[in-house]
Amino acid sequence: MLGLMAARQAGLDDPARLRRAERTRRVLSLELNKDRDVERIHGSGINTLDIEPVEGRYMLSGGSDGVIVLYDLENLSRKPSYTCKALFSVGRSHPDVHKFSVETVQWYPHDTGMFTSSSFDKTLKIWDTNTLQPADVFHFEGTVYSHHMSPVATKHCLIAVGTKNPKVQLCDLKSGSSSHILQGHRQEVLAVSWSPRHEYVLATGSADGRVKLWDVRRASGCLSTLDQYNGEKSKASSETANTAHNGRVNGLCYTNDGLHLLTIGTDDRMRLWNSSTGENTLVNYGKVCNESRKGLKFAISCGCNPEFAFVPYGSTIAVYTVFTGELITMLRGHYSTVNCCVFQPHFQELYSGSKDCNILAWIPVPREPVPDDISEKSLPQQHVNPAYEDAWSSSDDEG
Repeated sequence: MLGLMAARQAGLDDPARLRRAERTRRVLSLELNKDRDVERIHGSGINTLDIEPVEGRYMLSGGSDGVIVLYDLENLSRKPSYTCKALFSVGRSHPDVHKFSVETVQWYPHDTGMFTSSSFDKTLKIWDTNTLQPADVFHFEGTVYSHHMSPVATKHCLIAVGTKNPKVQLCDLKSGSSSHILQGHRQEVLAVSWSPRHEYVLATGSADGRVKLWDVRRASGCLSTLDQYNGEKSKASSETANTAHNGRVNGLCYTNDGLHLLTIGTDDRMRLWNSSTGENTLVNYGKVCNESRKGLKFAISCGCNPEFAFVPYGSTIAVYTVFTGELITMLRGHYSTVNCCVFQPHFQELYSGSKDCNILAWIPVPREPVPDDISEKSLPQQHVNPAYEDAWSSSDDEG
């Protein structure tokens, strides 16, 4: 690290290389933070978390009791030990609280004045953050498992919604109505995710084991159905042809550049796909324990080299390298099943929510100071994580 800083200071190296190196070091040193607590408000399990992308300061949580809480993650006290306070909550006494479990919360991608929530009570609600009143409510025939707004869209305001109905619903914020539906799945849609690269491309995962990519401008809709066998029908029976998993697909997450899609299923497998060709990259993550009967919210790092996936794994969080499949570590601290985690890219922090009603903060451990009379090269190297060694490259551009 000192060598990288010296080269940067002398103008011999790309500043992006130093940024990637330090971000990666911070992710590899994530630990449960003893000095930072998140105020406990929820009286039941926490299903979903989201940190707004504008400042990276405010976090939403949604619980099995229908309660939504907004937290301020900033340390306003300036003390080493502090608690992230809840600014407000949509509690059981609120007239517009969700009647059943909140499955997804998401900030409006462009400012903090609005956020969205969806629930097993068959509704999607658009909230005004300042008044804490619903600006709009969308009603559906079946329970809502997941919804997502595009982080990059400039020409549309569509919210993709996955419900118990096999048809994917697209709700238009501008008109306040369901604009159209996408037909192709055979069972309930458990996960939806817009591409961070192409504003009209949507990925959906279903209980039928299929993952479909859609261009919502096309009349036919579906661009491709991902095939775990990459078209080699001889290896697959007719039942499993054109399936991404041999179980329910309940988790989707694009890499930050939108070039790859990570999927997880109840067959205890996680797969990485080339999002432009639809090809299974065949990265082996081993057994990824997944017993969730609904959507599973996992996260991918941003600006690291290599990139990392943070996946709920029982009462722990498994950290994998995305492109090699190596299991780096297991983050232990929850007392019960972890349902969701969210990555804070500004400071390389991770927050996780569990059935134990707790939200835990995983923070990079500060680097131990090196005495002036000892060079870094003379220090023992056995503590260096293998994923961290020789991982940087100055040839690729930032992000």
